[in-house]
Amino acid sequence: MPGDLGEERRDIVDETIAAAAIRWFDANARDLPWRHPDAGAWAILVSEVMLQQTPVTRVLPAYEAWLARWPTPAALAGDEPGEAIRMWGRLGYPRRALRLHECATAIAERHGGVVPDDLDPLLALPGVGAYTARAVAAFAYRQRQPVVDTNVRRFVARAVAGAADGGHTTRPADLTATAALLPAEPALAARASAAFMELGAVVCVARTPRCTMCPVADRCAWRAAGRPAQGGPSRRTQTYTGTDRQVRGLLLAVLREAVEPVPRARLDVVWPEPIQRDRALRGLIDDGLVDPLPGDVFALPRG
Repeated sequence: MPGDLGEERRDIVDETIAAAAIRWFDANARDLPWRHPDAGAWAILVSEVMLQQTPVTRVLPAYEAWLARWPTPAALAGDEPGEAIRMWGRLGYPRRALRLHECATAIAERHGGVVPDDLDPLLALPGVGAYTARAVAAFAYRQRQPVVDTNVRRFVARAVAGAADGGHTTRPADLTATAALLPAEPALAARASAAFMELGAVVCVARTPRCTMCPVADRCAWRAAGRPAQGGPSRRTQTYTGTDRQVRGLLLAVLREAVEPVPRARLDVVWPEPIQRDRALRGLIDDGLVDPLPGDVFALPRG
């Protein structure tokens, strides 16, 4: 029966990792509003969309202002999509605001204004991918779902596989490895998912991991292997200055602050290079973030 014993032993180790992570999380987790018991599924969905590629410190004020204005999906769905872009401010990647508006409209029309609690209808919402759907199912509805982002991939890769990093994208193997760590009881599994994410964000960080603070350091495969370096080329840091993304942000800033449609002449002054400026403006129009109006004027979309 050696095979059965091996499976049983892995279950014990995996469960212990989750239990240690949850104990640490209960004592050390950051006090974030979307983690409060009264944070509903809509608030959690908004937070997950805002937190994509954006630090917590930048998200907090935007999140609070957003929910103060649109506390329900129906409230956002009843407003113009351009207002969502305006409220998004300087969070970056403003298409997320447009997708969130589309998502709110779908929730209002298909689900009676209530964020669905099943994975398939969550995945069917506009702009909601595999990670966001599982995060809402786990954190809002206390379901047993492997919630895997960059931080979780790194934590699981180190603790279980002994690798320095979990890679740049989530693969089916990452979901399987994370699911194997989750307790069987759904609410406890959801707590473990939050704990893994927090550990990856503040302790098991990419460049300077704080192993002495880690609750699973004594059973971490990466630490036991001597913390081997990551193999292969490192991921290049994305630049911002001088890119089309910067120009798009400058153009949107003018439109967000304007009450009336903006003539092209006002947009021309935000960037000196006309070819790049026109390319950025065309990109905003193609993405549905800007509406061109008669008379060579531009505005945020109104519906």
